[in-house]
Amino acid sequence: MKRTCGLMVLTLVAGAAMAQGDASPEQKSKLHQGLDTGGRIAAQPVHDLDANRTKIPPVLQAASADPYGSAGTRSCAQIAQGIAALTEALGPDFASGPAKKENKAGKIAEAGGKSIVNAIIPFRGLVREISGAAPAQRRLNDAVDAGLARRGFLRGLQSARRCKG
Repeated sequence: MKRTCGLMVLTLVAGAAMAQGDASPEQKSKLHQGLDTGGRIAAQPVHDLDANRTKIPPVLQAASADPYGSAGTRSCAQIAQGIAALTEALGPDFASGPAKKENKAGKIAEAGGKSIVNAIIPFRGLVREISGAAPAQRRLNDAVDAGLARRGFLRGLQSARRCKG
């Protein structure tokens, strides 16, 4: 079954790549997003067995230790530098404007792919706990939450001090 699922993923990726030649730039961007998602789904068993442990960036480790601390907040430049470092680790902050339309077909394909991967590994939750993947994921999630809190705190300081941002 594992080999069949792997072949299905490779076939989908190859077919998508061949179809890319005739696609518009917007369609190519969506295709790349789909291929990235497909790659993450196909790699899920590796993550579950903890063979690919994610390292928590130092800036998120520092945020976890003290998300509302005053270290690095003496000047507007330090605050801006802290925000930039967190944005590099976390990705872009929320943007105002109209909500983006969701790709319904892509979401359905993603859910189907995840279902196939989840069927490959029986007792997936137990495997993740025993292998250490689940606790590692919880630590990463906590660090991301702390980083988001720290960035929000720094943005508030930036605004309160009327720093250019």
